Amino acid sequence: MMKVNIEILCILAGRVARGILAGSRSLSLVMMFLLATSLSTIHADDVALRSGDQLSIRLAGVPSEDINQVSGAYTVDGGGNINLPYIGKIHAAGLRQADVQNSIENAYKVKGIYSSPIVTVSVQFDRLVDLEGDVRAPQRVRYTPDLTLLGAISAAGGFTDYADQTKVSILRNGSRTFVNVKKVRQNMEADPALQPGDKISVPRSFW
Repeated sequence: MMKVNIEILCILAGRVARGILAGSRSLSLVMMFLLATSLSTIHADDVALRSGDQLSIRLAGVPSEDINQVSGAYTVDGGGNINLPYIGKIHAAGLRQADVQNSIENAYKVKGIYSSPIVTVSVQFDRLVDLEGDVRAPQRVRYTPDLTLLGAISAAGGFTDYADQTKVSILRNGSRTFVNVKKVRQNMEADPALQPGDKISVPRSFW
């Protein structure tokens, strides 16, 4: 079901972007409603964790005096690990929250510490993508695993009449790449997938 929803969302995002950019307001409004509905099926636990993420970990199914020993706030360190009582480091970066939950539960079981632990892992903050420049509503867009450049621009209301669509930039980890959105819309170039923390800049055309 999640795979189907993500595929549908990708199609909708592209159509919304093309509708807005082409000026088809009625089509765009319908698609934006469907897009918002589909977004409600995307959950945070489908996003891979990364170094620096702040996690809330809750433990159940163990003696009450032990719950507070493990439950609490943790940060994924530079090596991609979290350090837990009794079991030490558990790798988290690159894994989904459900995968980390399973790893923690299995580690406690294998080491004979708890027989039936129940672990819940959640990220304590939203991941965002910044949009600035000549879009109609510059803003921070919530990151989802399927977010692309066209989808982000659509979420910001589309380009202004003065935007230079041929030189849209994506700043990621100090490196900037340029995308010709006109070619993306014509299927001549791929619609780039975005990552948390990306900064999208849309320049103004001078002619």
